[in-house]
Amino acid sequence: MEYIIEAKDVEKIYDTGKLKVHALKGIDLNVMEGEMVGIMGPSGCGKTTMLNCISGLDDLTEGTVYLEGRHLNTMSDDDKTVLRAHRMGFIFQFFNLLPVLSAVENVELPLLVGGMKPGEARIRALEMMDMVGLKDQANQRPAELSGGQQQRVTIARSLVNKPAIIWADEPTGNLDSETSKEIVDLIVDLNRKNKQTFIVVTHDPKVGQRMNRIVWMESGKIVDDGTSAKSDRLKENLECLVETDKNGVAEQTLNEDA
Repeated sequence: MEYIIEAKDVEKIYDTGKLKVHALKGIDLNVMEGEMVGIMGPSGCGKTTMLNCISGLDDLTEGTVYLEGRHLNTMSDDDKTVLRAHRMGFIFQFFNLLPVLSAVENVELPLLVGGMKPGEARIRALEMMDMVGLKDQANQRPAELSGGQQQRVTIARSLVNKPAIIWADEPTGNLDSETSKEIVDLIVDLNRKNKQTFIVVTHDPKVGQRMNRIVWMESGKIVDDGTSAKSDRLKENLECLVETDKNGVAEQTLNEDA
């Protein structure tokens, strides 16, 4: 069986000279092309660190990672940068849009940096703006857009290179519940239409519920990769929390029940 993402025995240790923090402890993760995988767990358990390491944003201490069959460990920093620019997209909790550029200019920027001709880049960027429902706001600057609209611009930017893998770190973390649902609806729709792979770090059970499977982490380890019998109970817990949680305590409750 071929996987688009293969991570084996991944370790990450942050060494300050005085203190060593063992952030990841033997992570194993395989992801099929076109999957939507949610990464969940208590705060500080290593979710973002894992995303950064297996995407090549951060170096591994030990272990191996293959992305589309490419051995990440043996690649130079320049080669990793090229791989991320052409085969990956990134969506973050903070929108990271350049305030002096219009929405469409923010979206087309990765294409221009990659050497695409300006006219072609603008056409592609407008197509992406249309895909996320913001073509009419293409010339507005980020400050003139709502939080949800800014996140849609970020999603358009992450997709403009037609990547195989999209990494999302708390993509709804700065949004209200209604706007969060709209963003998750958009991600699910894009996954269905484009067959792209989404890896989504989230603490929100409403987001996790929409993923194909949930990978649950605790203390730097994957304790459930979403393929076991226990995974079915975890998924059921998510569904119950979506219905019953009204007080912002879903993560704590889920952690206790899992």
